[in-house]
Amino acid sequence: MSQKIRFIQKDEYFYKLCITYINFLSYKVQTKSQLKTAFKYITVFTCLFILASSCSRKKDRFLNRHWHALNTKYNVLYNGGLALEEGINELDALYKDNYWGTLPVERLTLEETLDFEDQNLNPNFERSEEKAIKAVHTHGMKIKGKEKNNQIDEAYIMLGINRYYSGRFIPAIEAFNYILFKHPASNNINTAKLWRAKANLRLENEFIALNDLKELLQNEDLSEINQIQAHASLAQLYINTGSLKNALNSLENAANTTKDKMFKGRLRFIQGQLYNIEGKKDSADLAFQKVINLKRKVPRSYRINAFLEQVKNFNYSSKKLDSLEDFLDDIASNRENRPYLDRIYYTTAKHYLKTNKDSIAISYFNKSLQTKSQDLYLNALNYHTIADYYYENSNYTSAGVYYDSTLANYKKRTKPYRAVKKRLDNLKDVILYESIVKVNDSILELVSLPENELISYFESYITALKDKSEKTKNKRTKSRRMTINSAGDKKNIKAGSFYFYQNTTVAYGKGEFKTFWGERPLEDNWRWSSKKVTGNSNDKYYDINKETKFTDSLTPIVLINRLPKDSTIIDSISRRRNFAYFKLGLIYKNKFKDYSRSRLKLETLLKRDPEQRLILPANYNLYKVYVLLEETALAETLKKNIINNYPQSRYAQILMNPLAILEHNNQSPQARYKVLYDAFELEDYQKVIKECELDILRFEGDDIVPKLELLKTSAKGRLYGFEAYKEGLSYIALNFPNNSEGKKAQKLIDNDLKSMENEAFEKDSLGGNFKTIFQFPSSDLEVINEFKSKLNIAIKKEDIFQLSLSEDIYDINTTFVVVHGLKSIDGAMGFTEILNIEIPEIVDKSYFAISSSNYKTLQIHKNLGAYLELIKN
Repeated sequence: MSQKIRFIQKDEYFYKLCITYINFLSYKVQTKSQLKTAFKYITVFTCLFILASSCSRKKDRFLNRHWHALNTKYNVLYNGGLALEEGINELDALYKDNYWGTLPVERLTLEETLDFEDQNLNPNFERSEEKAIKAVHTHGMKIKGKEKNNQIDEAYIMLGINRYYSGRFIPAIEAFNYILFKHPASNNINTAKLWRAKANLRLENEFIALNDLKELLQNEDLSEINQIQAHASLAQLYINTGSLKNALNSLENAANTTKDKMFKGRLRFIQGQLYNIEGKKDSADLAFQKVINLKRKVPRSYRINAFLEQVKNFNYSSKKLDSLEDFLDDIASNRENRPYLDRIYYTTAKHYLKTNKDSIAISYFNKSLQTKSQDLYLNALNYHTIADYYYENSNYTSAGVYYDSTLANYKKRTKPYRAVKKRLDNLKDVILYESIVKVNDSILELVSLPENELISYFESYITALKDKSEKTKNKRTKSRRMTINSAGDKKNIKAGSFYFYQNTTVAYGKGEFKTFWGERPLEDNWRWSSKKVTGNSNDKYYDINKETKFTDSLTPIVLINRLPKDSTIIDSISRRRNFAYFKLGLIYKNKFKDYSRSRLKLETLLKRDPEQRLILPANYNLYKVYVLLEETALAETLKKNIINNYPQSRYAQILMNPLAILEHNNQSPQARYKVLYDAFELEDYQKVIKECELDILRFEGDDIVPKLELLKTSAKGRLYGFEAYKEGLSYIALNFPNNSEGKKAQKLIDNDLKSMENEAFEKDSLGGNFKTIFQFPSSDLEVINEFKSKLNIAIKKEDIFQLSLSEDIYDINTTFVVVHGLKSIDGAMGFTEILNIEIPEIVDKSYFAISSSNYKTLQIHKNLGAYLELIKN
């Protein structure tokens, strides 16, 4: 509206001016033509007068009220309503029901949005909200505190509903509250109360929502639509709070009242799910049957899932298995049910598992996977069930493959994901060592065959390979033909449809080009160029005969020449195979308690002429397996063999004194590790080594064993030197390659050991740090302590040098008392003279001087004799 019209409206002489103008026109009329002209002026002016006077929002007149009400209803709110409807339809189209849990009453998944400037809002809701706000701002007639436009409450209802569907529940409640408090006489009071309760339910304010809904349902004037929605919302509230009995009553009330068959089917389906949770299978089946009876009046997904829920509730004592299996075959063969084959096959597979038809069940689980379902949870269940089947039947390698696929489909940070990951981690070693056994056994078996048998074997192998290649080629050719058919005949392409707008036609054309021309660079005269693009191509039509060419070039002689001939390589393959057998025996015994399989692996190992280092531990573990399997005679024979042939071994000592291993049996693995680590810190290396060996046997198979092995190796390194440390690290890296300790050991071997290998002593420099060393037998503890006490007193009297004292273990028989802080080799050699020490026990005790770097070498390689010989010369 222009500023000029507004100004005229405000002028108190406006109406007088209009009357004067009309009188003036009447006075001037003299002819018929003049009359017509005057009438036109009067009509136009009258319309402008009515329009100008009715646009005012500040004057409470009949014309003003109805003008703004009509504009609000049939212009602004009408367009806003269309946008709101489009937005709701979009949400409904995008929504996918999750039948693995109880369906929500409302087909809507929303989370509260706190960002009012959210850029991801549905544009339809945004446009509808703008219309509602425009209705309030442009057509609101609030005069003396009262709203005179009876359509403004409709605008606030639309505003609140838009905010609700946008996930902004608190602003939605504000809009509904405005109607309740500012428009108490509105016809939309009940609607506002209903939507406010729904918003509070979304915000998990169940107590407020419950009171509002109960109060609303007591209103006798409540419309049928609002009554249905109130019962449905109340049912959802009871489901959320776990009050299933009340939820079922509310669902029944809503289902009996509604005339919307689709909504009725949803409510009945939820009823069936709740009855199943309560364990009332008969009532659940009746509810699902009511869904089925609605036939095509409900979405097919409701009916199919209702059928499948009834199958889950099937009474297997009724002896009607044939009819159930026929029914499952029928719904699977129905073309209309193709979108639901993934769930149908899964339910069929579960049925066959219950009837102990495992092989048929596994085939249906695989069929479900072959449908390439978009339901990741269903895929995870299929993989998980197959993996569990193989696991329970001790086929751990296959189980590991399926558990790996299971993880790819489960959501991370969920309980099922963590459980599967833990089991898969336990299977990693099994999968690794079983593959080593399979491959190396095959190689060694082929190597042992004479040439004529090898030729015969490889001829059969090549024939089978060619047959497989031919089948693959035929499959690819069939796939190409299907692509051609899907592209369609050019004659069938609609008029005006451009070639490059047809995706399938373009894809086929690319394939045909590459098949004929190969990969060509994008350049002029490409047709005559001999250049081709190198590198990998992912196109399925490229070089389709590559595999055929490969198999055609294979001959028995070619394959025989690929077998290892060098005895060193063959021995290495054999050793790796033997170690894999040993590790599998331990894993099956300790981790999986599969004693029969453990026995098979260990017995097979001992028959394969293993290395000496594996014979004793294999026999000991086989003895323990015999005991667990109650094979008393075999166990006793092995026990005698170990004691007689290896009397000094720790295994023999344990067999002769079983109580030794039970000494700390009441402590957990972690507690024992802490005790031994504390002993290591106190340099009690002999205790650490001895008790680590016992605990390794006690906790065999536990995750603490690699830690104990690393601690024992560190203690051995401190006590026995470089070679013992290197041997221990190699053992850990070899035996625990998948553990963090094994990886750490390998890293130390690759990086640190190389810098420690040099055992040569450096030439002493004039400056640096030096030490004075006093030697004692490790058994003379009292002498060592007394000497340290007297030496410590003498050192404290000296103020110039900052000297310190320590007691270091050299080896199992020798202990050093070390004076630190000397700055020259001469000072270290003349230690007693510098300090003017007159204590006979110190002056008479022999000692030697050494630099800090050489002392490190001395402790690493335990080459004291070589160093003393060096300084002597």
